Amino acid sequence: MIDWRHWHNEPWLVGGLVFFGWLWAILAGPLRARIAPGVAFPRGHAVRFYLGILFFYLAVGSPLDQIAEGYLFSAHMLQHQLLIYPAAILFLLGLPSWMIDSALQRPVARRLGRFFTHPVICGVVYTIVVSIWHAPWLYDWALQDKLVHVIEHLMFFGSALLYWCPLLSPSRVLPPISYAAQLLYLVAVIIGMTPVFAFITFSQDILYPTYEYAPRIIAGFSAEDDQLLAGASMKIVGMFVALAAFLRAFYLWYQEKK
Repeated sequence: MIDWRHWHNEPWLVGGLVFFGWLWAILAGPLRARIAPGVAFPRGHAVRFYLGILFFYLAVGSPLDQIAEGYLFSAHMLQHQLLIYPAAILFLLGLPSWMIDSALQRPVARRLGRFFTHPVICGVVYTIVVSIWHAPWLYDWALQDKLVHVIEHLMFFGSALLYWCPLLSPSRVLPPISYAAQLLYLVAVIIGMTPVFAFITFSQDILYPTYEYAPRIIAGFSAEDDQLLAGASMKIVGMFVALAAFLRAFYLWYQEKK
């Protein structure tokens, strides 16, 4: 049965999040005068960064994780959406430009940064990571093996950071692409994600045995309904967020051309 009071407190999870929170605080606090002399403490960035950490923990550390691992595919999809959208977006928006650019001073770092934040690389990596992890054997393996599940979630989050970089990069050395290019980028990623959405939503079979044989915790809500909801939410939420980003880019592009 689901223990609604259980929140994960494993050292690797809590310790990892505390480490990143501590690292941001050290860079923005004691080391700020050395990295960016004269710059005020970035309060807005702090709020966004720590909210990103909170959303990450809610996705993988809350009771939602139990439901996602053993009961509902749609809950697992919600987990991934929390990692891909609010957690990754807030994480990027929580990084001041000087904090990123100080790590890009060396030519090798800049070259690597340009390669990995190129919109083609970002879009392709994100699409491939999300699509491959939904292969039935791999997805179900992650549900049965905790370490594989952790790797899955880290890859989802990492690829989401890449996905948002061409749109929301905090760096002045590696700034976001032009607004016109952002429109094309978003359309291309939506098209690239369509096959995995169709595969999940329109499959005539239950794709993942874990969910096919899981106890039904909602009366009348079958494994078929669960899979349909997961596929539909994957597309609807993705389209809604992409549409919001598209309208933002279009508006800013229009303002730029006035």
